Amino acid sequence: MNAKSGANKTDDKGAEAKYTNHSLDEVASMVCATVSVFDTKVQNTFRDFEECNILRPFMGDTIKEIAKACQTLEGKDSSPTAVKMLHALHSEMTKLYILRLCSWMRVTTKEVSKHETWVTLSTLERNKSPYAISCLPLEFREITISAMDRIELMIFNLRNETAKSYDITRQLQEIHESVRLAFLNSFRDFAGYLGTFGAELAQSRSNKENNHVQNGYMNGTDRESSASMDGDLHKKLLVVLSNIGYCKAELSDQLYNKYRHIWSPIRDNDERSADMRDLVTSFSGLEDKVLDQYTFAKSNVIRNAAHNYLLDSGIHWGAAPVVKGIRDATLDLLHILVAVHAEVYSGARPLLEKTMKILVEGLVDIFLSLFYENKAKDLRTLDANGFCQLMLELEYFETVLNTYFSTEAQQALKSLQESLLEKACESGSEDAASDDKQVPSVSPDDLLALAQQHGSDLLQGELERTRLNIACFMEPTLQSGSKTSAYSSYQAPAPHHPQAQVSSPSFRRQQASSNSPIVSRRRR
Repeated sequence: MNAKSGANKTDDKGAEAKYTNHSLDEVASMVCATVSVFDTKVQNTFRDFEECNILRPFMGDTIKEIAKACQTLEGKDSSPTAVKMLHALHSEMTKLYILRLCSWMRVTTKEVSKHETWVTLSTLERNKSPYAISCLPLEFREITISAMDRIELMIFNLRNETAKSYDITRQLQEIHESVRLAFLNSFRDFAGYLGTFGAELAQSRSNKENNHVQNGYMNGTDRESSASMDGDLHKKLLVVLSNIGYCKAELSDQLYNKYRHIWSPIRDNDERSADMRDLVTSFSGLEDKVLDQYTFAKSNVIRNAAHNYLLDSGIHWGAAPVVKGIRDATLDLLHILVAVHAEVYSGARPLLEKTMKILVEGLVDIFLSLFYENKAKDLRTLDANGFCQLMLELEYFETVLNTYFSTEAQQALKSLQESLLEKACESGSEDAASDDKQVPSVSPDDLLALAQQHGSDLLQGELERTRLNIACFMEPTLQSGSKTSAYSSYQAPAPHHPQAQVSSPSFRRQQASSNSPIVSRRRR
């Protein structure tokens, strides 16, 4: 028994001698070699991780263990070179993990952006945002938060655990800038993916229109199917528009302010302004592009309705009936704008005014275009009743849509009214020349005075009669005494109504004498 115990003691002394026969430099060299091998294996493992494993605890736990190893070596007075190597490993692994998180953020954003449900979220789900977004921006938000929260923790730990013993200012600056650029580029990437959806929808619309042109005539079923497809396309464009507006107005500012301290510990308002201006510019340019696609699609619908209103409503403008009020065709055309108003109000309310102004200006331009296209055909003649009918209805449109009449739209309407007056005067002169009794033609002033009289007699009643149809546009202006004369600026002698003022809010032209007014502007 004693012999065996003595043998064990002899072995222990031999083993101790074996490991204590090395010099301090040799031990330090062995530790450095071990750390170096560990460094290589960890770096290769971190780089080889698939994206699906980035958020799993492997990398974060490994970095924690490296930090613990650093503390252990420091506490045992180990070789400074080995400790320095281990701290460098900790710093490099943290940086590598952060870069992998940045990469994961962008790669995952690309993956989720391939699939759009086109289903808008409820007001509660989107936190009462006025933008009726789909789930896509919120998925992007969750991806960004998942990555940035981990990055924030990694940088915090790196500052606390390594910066105490070593100067890592340069490494931190590199990490800060990498994170900042990854954050901004992630938003730019997402904006690009949203823009791709808009471009694909526009291309789909273009292909459908080309198919209709090639196929020619569409029967009733085809027309219904086409209208349904158009409505679905317009709603999808509005979803894209809402997602863009939400990112521009809410999400980018929210997340930037949440994480800017990561790369800018010292408050730098100039940097913030530059970054936010860059993001807003990216989304604004995209927003304008998709809004153009949306309004263009809606303008095609408006043009068809305007064509029916002006040319296919069953009225012959050279022998029009007595004016009794606005026609049903007027309301049919206006209902399209009412529908757009409701669609944009519920889907992208902050863009409502901009959208409606574009469409209202487009409506007047369409009127002008149709007039010039048909002035030698369906609109070859325009008698006094036809002129007064159109002037009343244009005044009705202008009054109802007044909130959305831009300066350009008013100028276009003025040009249209001038063209109608000129056409009515030409038609009256031709009728008088062909009349054996040589009855004098009606003067421009008489025509304008007659149109004003019809407006005074009928417009307010028509606004009251159709108040439910137009409530979304002008309910506040239907209050008693709120309506102003639609002919308040154009003054001209009127033989039959000497006290009257004849003008329109967009028909502003002073007349030097009682002769026929000069048509000064053409808009084709």
